[in-house]
Amino acid sequence: MTELRTVAVDGSPVRVLVSGGSGSGPTVLMLHGSGPGTTGSGAWATTAQALGASWHLVAPDQAGFGGTPVPAGSRGGLRLWTEQAAGLMDALGAGTYAVVGHSMGGAVALALAAARPRQVTRVVAVSTMGAPGAPLSADLDAIWAAPAGPPGARDMLSRLVLDQALVTDSAVEARAAAMRAGEAGYAALFPPPRARWADDLTLSARTLAAVRAPVLLVHGADDRVTPLGTAAQPLLAHLADVRLHVLGRCGHVPAVEHPDEFSQLLSWFLHRDRVH
Repeated sequence: MTELRTVAVDGSPVRVLVSGGSGSGPTVLMLHGSGPGTTGSGAWATTAQALGASWHLVAPDQAGFGGTPVPAGSRGGLRLWTEQAAGLMDALGAGTYAVVGHSMGGAVALALAAARPRQVTRVVAVSTMGAPGAPLSADLDAIWAAPAGPPGARDMLSRLVLDQALVTDSAVEARAAAMRAGEAGYAALFPPPRARWADDLTLSARTLAAVRAPVLLVHGADDRVTPLGTAAQPLLAHLADVRLHVLGRCGHVPAVEHPDEFSQLLSWFLHRDRVH
């Protein structure tokens, strides 16, 4: 069973895709990345379908994206997204859960694991941000600045994937529609100069040291948005229990370019009782 719901978190609505939950699989919070037009359901629906009904998957639109507004008197940023994710799982009655985060969502996932060590059992950080000292890449800067509409959608999608055959007319049209639908909420999130928003998503060595859950980093070797050498590899020195899986011939979205292997990785890592 898959449904879209609206859940109140600290008095503010959060739009969330809830999937599965009919079996004994893990509860998994899935956090999307930061490109304009991104939503929880858009980012994770294919992965949720591949994992099957035994999993209980929770994929919210984070504040400023899709159907979740930025709360009144606030603005987007790592602290808000982390607190909202924790509040959402509290509101849903989840005692313990794993977290999968892509790009921006990876930084939020790691911050959440540091803040909630008793709740977060596993972290999968995909093409993640958050590494100390990681600069804002030219491609991420361009993605954050992409204008709503087909030209902006095509340029953004071309930067996200290595395989340009995936940038189809239908994919561009769908992304352009999502960008237009979310344009008002997204406009306030990453105004220039944008390096400050990348800095906001950087985690300190102290925060990373507080992550006690096992962490799987999944990264594309050809990622230009969050390059392997500055985004994933530095995290190996900061996380207590970590492993890195690199996918060759892959850009910023492994779930799109290598969906079968990505789903298998999630299933292996999140189902293990003990990770050595």
